[in-house]
Amino acid sequence: MPRRSKPGSPEEIRTKLEDLIREFAHELEHGDLRSRVRALVPAFHTLRDLGSSLVPMEGGGKAAARSRILEYLRRYPRTVIDGEELMIVAGIQEWARRVRELRVQFGWKIVTGNTIPQMVESGEIPVDDPSAGMSPDDYLLIEEEPDLEAAYRWNVANEIRNQPGGVRDKILDYLRRNIGKEISGEELKYIARDRKEWARRVRELRTEHGWPVVTRTSGRPDLPIGVYVLEEDRQSPAEDRAIPDSVRGEVLHRDKHTCQKCGWTHECWSRSDPRHLEIHHIIPHVEGGTGEPVNLQALCTVCHDGVHATR
Repeated sequence: MPRRSKPGSPEEIRTKLEDLIREFAHELEHGDLRSRVRALVPAFHTLRDLGSSLVPMEGGGKAAARSRILEYLRRYPRTVIDGEELMIVAGIQEWARRVRELRVQFGWKIVTGNTIPQMVESGEIPVDDPSAGMSPDDYLLIEEEPDLEAAYRWNVANEIRNQPGGVRDKILDYLRRNIGKEISGEELKYIARDRKEWARRVRELRTEHGWPVVTRTSGRPDLPIGVYVLEEDRQSPAEDRAIPDSVRGEVLHRDKHTCQKCGWTHECWSRSDPRHLEIHHIIPHVEGGTGEPVNLQALCTVCHDGVHATR
């Protein structure tokens, strides 16, 4: 059974480590290979003890290691953290599993470097964003409070993941079961069985199929990086689906993310009135209206439906 780290006084452990290194110097000069390796074992364990002592936590075992990792991430929210840093403060070999538990079982929104490249490729994260350069062994805590529904959602995700069908259909099924909720890219990547095209499929749902799936760069600047929201269980009118994300974002920014008829904004959102903003052609597409920003405006779904009803 692997030895657990033994946190204590960092200064006392440092002194002990120095003594062990001095003893190793003698083996390095006079011992054979095995004696040198065996002399390093206590030094290796003591170094782990020192790392886990930097973030003192009561108790022991995996719960304490998990708590140390969480405490470290919470001290540096929205900061890219190297996995080796978490390995040091955890003091155990299974530190990556503890990170996954924080995300899956306890609802902490921790983005990993494994999901970021696909989001950058699909345009959901700008290439100049600090998170865009994350490596597969990097981690980022994007919210300082846990998502209490996360554990339930992961059970739903596991059910959908094992169903037959394509990646896009599975992702849409999951989003439709969680309308209005902030869904992490980690969840969607899991449903897609880690296939790299998952982020592209999410974008297709918005741009080609008209589902109001928004991110920080596509209509909801208030959202954290790496989060998706299906704002309503409906598709936009067919003529409004081919608007590029760049144009969509330009119009929303110009119109200050506000409905140009009634003044509704996302701050007005409620479960009893779950509308969202769509992009509307002022001169209809079938009448020769272009997809240029000058012919587009932001309307909430209620006003948008009203305009199309009168037409």
